[in-house]
Amino acid sequence: MTTGAIFPKLVKFAIPLILSSILQLLFNAADIIVVGRYAGDNSLAAVGSTSSLVNLLVNFFIGLGVGCNVVAANFLGAGKKKELNRTVHTTMVLSLIGGLVLTLVGVLFSRQILVLMASPEDVLPLSTLYLKVFFGGITATVVYNFGAALLRAKGDTKRPLYILLIAGLINVILNLIFVIFFKMDVAGVAFATVLSQFFSAICVIYILCHEDEEFRLDFKKLRIDREILPRIVKIGLPAGFQGMLFSFSNMIIQSSVNSFGAVMVAGNSAAQSIEGFIYISMNSFAQGTLTFAGQNMGAHKFERIKRLIVIAELVVIVVGLVLGLTALFFGPSLLGFYSSSEDVLEAGMLRLSVILLTYFTCGMMDCMASAIRGVGHSVMPMIVTLVGACGLRMVYIFTFFQIPRFHTFQSIFYSYPISWVVTFIFLTVSFLWIMKNIEK
Repeated sequence: MTTGAIFPKLVKFAIPLILSSILQLLFNAADIIVVGRYAGDNSLAAVGSTSSLVNLLVNFFIGLGVGCNVVAANFLGAGKKKELNRTVHTTMVLSLIGGLVLTLVGVLFSRQILVLMASPEDVLPLSTLYLKVFFGGITATVVYNFGAALLRAKGDTKRPLYILLIAGLINVILNLIFVIFFKMDVAGVAFATVLSQFFSAICVIYILCHEDEEFRLDFKKLRIDREILPRIVKIGLPAGFQGMLFSFSNMIIQSSVNSFGAVMVAGNSAAQSIEGFIYISMNSFAQGTLTFAGQNMGAHKFERIKRLIVIAELVVIVVGLVLGLTALFFGPSLLGFYSSSEDVLEAGMLRLSVILLTYFTCGMMDCMASAIRGVGHSVMPMIVTLVGACGLRMVYIFTFFQIPRFHTFQSIFYSYPISWVVTFIFLTVSFLWIMKNIEK
């Protein structure tokens, strides 16, 4: 990643990541489709309404995974093999600790948080059941994500793709068995997800145990390294808080969506699932930007980092516009996979008509934030996110949205593009300032 043409290498890195993410989303969509078709709209709303809470708790540890990715990429770019191996073992210990913490918090406090989010009474018991089962097995999800972050640090996005392909097939098959044949409703969906994630975790651990010496995982060496941990925390902790801040603002928006009833929640859930396919296509290039910037920072190739961000931004603009407009055109047909209810389809289109036209700005924002984290600065994106994204969204919801004329289901979603554009502008200024100081 530190030599040669940037664009083809970025594409080569991103395509397997896009395919693996699409597979993951397809299998997640299968969860929603199966539960919506065979368990009803209330069950669909129950699963969909939990996504913002799940993201709030999980994104913190995914942020720590970003720190592991950047630190490993820096050491790889600098050729420091011993430090790289210590990073691998520290990363896997962190993943185990993080997973256990999530299990404890998720199982004990899911219902209380859902009540605070104004989850509809008719879906609250189902949502609570889904979350308790899901968080019971969340450690496997965290271990897989941290392990995959290490593999991405060396440019390996193919093997995580193969893992997700098999795990996703397991998920779909178990969904059909648990929901259709055993009538387990949302619990069946949650158990299918947990079991497939355990498979993914076992696979990524197996791969790391058979890697080259600097990347090889040895259970006897599992420990927190006192020198590596602060480097991971310096980048990962702000990235984790940034993810949590985004998720918290989304929880505020989800609470507003919940106030319009189960039908609107179901339509919103289906629309979010469709949007996910576009988001991951853009975010895969943001992940590529993170790893490329990390390796080139380790090699002190600053001009290459600048060229990288220009190329990455142009790519996500094209990808976001093409996929967004295509999905909007086929929106009614795509939503029809999730529900046969006309009211649910109408609610879904209200959201899609706002988000998909402007989604490319979200990709631009993510790429810029990834570039800043890749060069070792993670506090700045967190601060900008706090003000530009979370702050604006909450101000919007608690002021503009409260005006009776604008207190509609669709107007909730205008807060997203406003926050994306403002945050991108601030991140761009921050990136230019940081690079100037680094070069000095």
